[in-house]
Amino acid sequence: MHLELRHLRTIRAIHRAGGLARAAEMLNITQSALSHQVKGLEDQAGVELFVRRTKPMKLSAAGLRMLRLADRVLPEVEALGEEFRALRSGKTGRLHIAMECHACFEWLLPALETFRHEWPDVDVDIRAGLAFDALPALLRDEIDVVITSDPVAMEGVTFHPLFDYQPTFICSAMNPLASRDMIEAADFRDQLLIHYPVAREKLDIFTELLTPARVEPRGTRAVELTAVILMLVAADRGVSVMPDWVLREVREHPDYALLPLSPGTITRTSYAATRTADDAKPFMTDFLALSESQSLALRDWKGALIGRNLAGAAAPAGL
Repeated sequence: MHLELRHLRTIRAIHRAGGLARAAEMLNITQSALSHQVKGLEDQAGVELFVRRTKPMKLSAAGLRMLRLADRVLPEVEALGEEFRALRSGKTGRLHIAMECHACFEWLLPALETFRHEWPDVDVDIRAGLAFDALPALLRDEIDVVITSDPVAMEGVTFHPLFDYQPTFICSAMNPLASRDMIEAADFRDQLLIHYPVAREKLDIFTELLTPARVEPRGTRAVELTAVILMLVAADRGVSVMPDWVLREVREHPDYALLPLSPGTITRTSYAATRTADDAKPFMTDFLALSESQSLALRDWKGALIGRNLAGAAAPAGL
């Protein structure tokens, strides 16, 4: 027996309408076409689906069995159609994010908290991006956004700049390096370097300073959480290099010394990489706007810090 969705819709419509004329109106076809469809369906089944001698028209036992099938199948088909319409309109979708910038969890989560309230039907997930190459995964449609500091020219991928940051050295106030004005590559030879659990080719301290200078630290230790890194540094159990915005809360703390890396002009940029074809989706546009808003908050903090430092430098001696 060859059943089509139109057959199930016919059974349901006639049951609800109680007759062919009203059902034909509901289905937007002629009564003659509907009668022909019913006859063909009964010929296929080999049994009568309706008791025609009753008014309103009723389903036979075989017709009731087909109605139960219609009541199971048609709502799922209609729900799927609604999902597809929502996808086309940009009301729903998927936003799976890979993070090559480990510290960016602290920056991104406030933006996602706002996003989930505005787009409750978008499936949001975060992938750390540590165990696979995130940008090829973006092209394979496995993820939808990559937060990275390493843009690569790739067809079909757009890199949206978010904010600039400076990798900044942090050590305990008890560490002999705390008295320096600037930290050079050679200073790491006697230090245990504490860093996020990221491959060294993704760590600014290696790509921007140590690897070009062919310097290895005395040792390294991978630590997942920023708070734990800061705790270990405060106890003089090692030193670290982190984005300046991550360290904004401890910049004035007496337990720490924050110093620039030589030559003092190392600046990196964080990007949100997306498939270019997805950039016009309304929820993607909104996510990028929220990300930009969070980035502006970081820039405002850095601007206020620079202004305060300049004011301090210009203050008369003794004040």
